[in-house]
Amino acid sequence: MRGVNKVTLIGNLGKDPEIQYLEGNIAVAKFPLATTESFKDRSGQMLSQTEWHTVVLWRGLAELALRFLHKGSLVYIEGRLRTRHWEDKEHNKRSATEVVGENLVMLDKRKDSDTYVAPSLDGTNNLSQFPSPDSLPEYGEEGKSDGMSSTIPDENLPF
Repeated sequence: MRGVNKVTLIGNLGKDPEIQYLEGNIAVAKFPLATTESFKDRSGQMLSQTEWHTVVLWRGLAELALRFLHKGSLVYIEGRLRTRHWEDKEHNKRSATEVVGENLVMLDKRKDSDTYVAPSLDGTNNLSQFPSPDSLPEYGEEGKSDGMSSTIPDENLPF
């Protein structure tokens, strides 16, 4: 029996994406994503709880993030969890769990209207308008795993 490793998040970027180019000019972007859940406690008071996730995007998705995402951007991310293990310079064992994004939908509203926008992937800056997030196309590299995301220790990444 095969397992399922699937993550779906909607949240806001905690800072601008940081990008690095690896050997072979392979782009990798990384950014923190905040998801907030609101709920009522026993007394009926509304509370919220924010979780922070580290999102890693590869190749075309990394380039897309660099071009169009910024701190505060609202995004829908589909991906998988990946836990990396390494030993730091002081020989301490370290690990990090990240969301490796496979699909990305930008959910930001245009500043001058109530419509949502999604960038064109053809290299232009044209923006296509959509009436709701459900109409936004998915951008992704489904099934394209380079196998590298689990082998790069944090001390080798500049962010």
